[in-house]
Amino acid sequence: MMTLIFKNLPLNKQHSLLVCAVAFLAITAYILNDAVTDFFIYNRQLISQGEIWRTFTGHFFHTNGVHLLLNLAALILLWALHGQFYTLKNYSMLFIVSALICSVGLFFFSPDIKQYVGLSGILHGIFVFGAIMDIRQHDKTGYLLFAGVWLKIAHEQFYGASEEVSSLINASVAIDAHLWGAVGGLVFTTIYLLYLHCSQMHNFKR
Repeated sequence: MMTLIFKNLPLNKQHSLLVCAVAFLAITAYILNDAVTDFFIYNRQLISQGEIWRTFTGHFFHTNGVHLLLNLAALILLWALHGQFYTLKNYSMLFIVSALICSVGLFFFSPDIKQYVGLSGILHGIFVFGAIMDIRQHDKTGYLLFAGVWLKIAHEQFYGASEEVSSLINASVAIDAHLWGAVGGLVFTTIYLLYLHCSQMHNFKR
């Protein structure tokens, strides 16, 4: 696993630009929260009435400053660990697919969740992507990370979320968002690796 020292950080634009953009949008959403939150957050009733943009935009909003900082810290840590695998194309698609599958999963399978905000669902999808890419590079820690994220999700499904975290973010932790976000990351990564394989085979035949 990459040693987390400055000279090894994936600072190339293709590795970091979209991570910075996501952080910027989340911070902007927090600053403008009172003015725009009612128009953009995930709201099950309003989505069912046709306001489908909320399935994507709601992920950029947070319940309070601690919630925002926790998610930004996770976003940066994942970039530090796996940013070398990011490109402008794959990260944007990974983010979008994880966001939409997370929201669709919540809408159809978690009807008790009326509202949802935060990047945590998507972050689980990004985590899954990074772990699988580690495995593809024959990094044994990838197996530990992959197993660990699913064990965490299983623990949450059976035993619920940490009360300490709920207290910090001043809201219930949407554990189902973690599940569906991870599923989104798994779906994207499977399709992405199939695409890479087909591209390599095509180039080989040429």
